[in-house]
Amino acid sequence: MLAASAVTPASVVPASTQQAIGYPTLFLLVLAGALVPVIPTGALVSSAAVVAMHRTAPFSLALVFVTASVAAFLGDAALYWLGRRGLKSKNGSRWLKAIRSRAPEDRLEQAQEKLAAHGVAVLVLSRLVPAGRIPVMLACLLAEWPMRRFARGNFPACLAWAVTYQVIGILGGALFDEPWEGVVAAIGLTLLISAVPSVVRRVR
Repeated sequence: MLAASAVTPASVVPASTQQAIGYPTLFLLVLAGALVPVIPTGALVSSAAVVAMHRTAPFSLALVFVTASVAAFLGDAALYWLGRRGLKSKNGSRWLKAIRSRAPEDRLEQAQEKLAAHGVAVLVLSRLVPAGRIPVMLACLLAEWPMRRFARGNFPACLAWAVTYQVIGILGGALFDEPWEGVVAAIGLTLLISAVPSVVRRVR
């Protein structure tokens, strides 16, 4: 399912066992990555899509999509809920501090301006832009969006995110016959995409 299981010969580990381990692992890693945004969740989804391409089991790609999007949605919802609790607390919270630490002032101001002008559409796009999710989430928190409104906007955002990185994995996997080669290509492509915004900001 993931990169680690992709390089294991099917004769050693049965496909059913790989799936029983792989999908829950993908779910937990994407969920953790949503809460602690240091895990490259996009690369995980792309790698899982590569492995799913090479499976004969039906609906493998669909299961990757459902697993990744649900985990991302639940992780975002949990982080937003924790952020709201921090805002209401007199002393804040470590979760709110963590969100603030990953949202530079200039990017937060841009997120607030775009959120005020375009609303939910900005929330959807924020998940497709590398490092764009946290500033927009903080802008929603500071705008005092209720949990229900955030969840309505975040649901299609997570679906779009899962589709995008799955397509990246499919494109990478289509170039190679061996799953591990496609996994390496997908990871490299997702990391390259993630690095583009930082390079553009430095050039500017």
